[in-house]
Amino acid sequence: MGSHTTTDLTEFESHAELRDFLDRRREEPGSFEDFERGLAKRFRTLENDLKAQQLALYDIDAQVIQVGGQELRRCLKKEPKTYLSSSGPVTVARNLFRPSSGGKSVCPLDLRAGLVGGLCTPVLARQVSYTMGHMTSAGTAALFAEFGVEGPSSSTCDRIPKIVGEVWERSRERWETALREQEEIPAEAKVMAVSLDGVMVPDKEAQREAKAKREEKKKSLSKPSGGPAGYREVGCGTVSLFDEEGRRLETVRYGRAPEHKKKTLTEQLDAEVASILAVRSDLDLVALADGAEENWRYFAGPTWEHATKIVDHGHACQHLKAGLTAYFGAAEVKGRAEYERLKIILKDQPGGVDEVIAELRKRERKLRKKKRKKRKKRSEQLRKERQYFENQRERMDYARYQELGLPIGSGVVEAACKTLATQRLKRSGMSWSAGKQPILTIRSLQQSSRWGRAWPLIAAEFRKRPLVVVVQDGLKTFRQPGYAVAA
Repeated sequence: MGSHTTTDLTEFESHAELRDFLDRRREEPGSFEDFERGLAKRFRTLENDLKAQQLALYDIDAQVIQVGGQELRRCLKKEPKTYLSSSGPVTVARNLFRPSSGGKSVCPLDLRAGLVGGLCTPVLARQVSYTMGHMTSAGTAALFAEFGVEGPSSSTCDRIPKIVGEVWERSRERWETALREQEEIPAEAKVMAVSLDGVMVPDKEAQREAKAKREEKKKSLSKPSGGPAGYREVGCGTVSLFDEEGRRLETVRYGRAPEHKKKTLTEQLDAEVASILAVRSDLDLVALADGAEENWRYFAGPTWEHATKIVDHGHACQHLKAGLTAYFGAAEVKGRAEYERLKIILKDQPGGVDEVIAELRKRERKLRKKKRKKRKKRSEQLRKERQYFENQRERMDYARYQELGLPIGSGVVEAACKTLATQRLKRSGMSWSAGKQPILTIRSLQQSSRWGRAWPLIAAEFRKRPLVVVVQDGLKTFRQPGYAVAA
C-alpha cells in the first residue's frame, strides 16, 4: 500500500495523440465538424486512461479477504478485465477471490467501485437505465454510438435495467419511504386526489396461454372466441395535490406489472397517502376513478372512509353518449343535441344525475314498446347505461364537487397509463415478460421527479467494503483495505 502521487498526463500515450491532433489541426484546420468529433474522441481516450488508472486503486492485493462474513482466497492474480464507462471501454488488471469451498469468484475492485452487473461503471449504468426508460435497447445502444461512446450493446442496455430493477425491488418500501421523507408538501395544497386505472399490454406468458387455448379449440373443432388475447393489465396509480383554485401542483405516479388485485400498487398508494396526511391532515382526500368495480373495491378500504368518492366525469359522459346513441342512432342530430344538453346538466346542475337517469328511463320505456328485434337490442343497451348511472349515482354530484373546489376528472391517471405504459411498452412488435417492471419503475421515478434522488440509493447498493484478513501469531484480524498505488 502507498500514498497517491500527482497524475502526470504526459505519461499517457493518449495525451501525446491529443497534442499531435491539435498541432495538425492548427496547420490544416479542415471542417469544424471533423475537428469537434476528433477532439471528443481523443479526450474520451485520455479519459479512459485516467479511469483505468483510478479504477486500479480499488483493487485489493491480499491473500484472503472477507465479504459479507464469508472468507475468500485469491484465485487469480491481476487478470485483465474490460469495463464499460460513460466515455468508452476501460481495461484494468484486478484480483479475483473465491470461497475455499468453491463457487463463483468475487472481484473486490467491482465491489469497492460499485460497478453494476460486474461490467458498467455507476455513471454509465445510470445513463443506460435513464435512457432505457425512454427508448428500446437497440435505440439506447444507437444513441450512445451517435454520441461517440463505444461499449454498451443492445443486450447490455437490456440487461442493466433488470439488474437495477431487481435491486430496487429488494429495498423498494424502504427507499420509497426515504424519498417521501425528503419531499415537502406545497403550502398552497388544499386537495389530494388519488386515482387508479390500468392498461392492457402485450405479455409473453399471456400469449403462450392464448396459443395453448387456440390449439385446444382447434382439436375440439369449436369456434374460436373473439376478444384480445395475449395481453395483461398494467396497473397505474397517481397521487396529485391541487390548490384551492383547482390547479394541479404536483403528482406522484406509480406503474406496476400485472398483479392480482393490483396488490403492490394499492399498497404504494396507501403509503403515499398516509405519508402526506401525516403532515397535512387538513387536506381534502378525493378518490377519483372510472366506474370499474375493481377500482371501487379498493376505495372501499379504511383509508378512504372519509374521502369524497367521485366517478370521472369524462367516463360518465361516455356512458351518457352511448345511451343516447342507442336511442337516437349515431348520426341523428337530435341525439347529439340532447347529449350536449344532458352533459351540461350532469356537470353543472345540482342533482343533475337524477335528471339524466330520468331521461334515460323515459327513452328506455319508449324503446320497449317497439317490438322490432333491433329496437329490443337498443333498449337493452340503454338499460345498461341507465343502470350505470344508478349504480354510480352517489359519486356523481358534480355541481357540489366543483363548488368545493374538487377535481372531477381522472385525466391525470389516464395520462399516466399512456405515458408510463403505452408509449413505452406497446410499440410495434413488443412483447414483455419480467423486463416490464424495471422499465415501469424507472419511468415512475422519472415522471414523479424522483429519479435524481433515487439513483444514489441504487448506486450505494452496489458498493461493498471487503475486509482484508490478516493472520499473525495465530491470531486472525480484519482491517479495511487501503488503495493500491497507481502503476
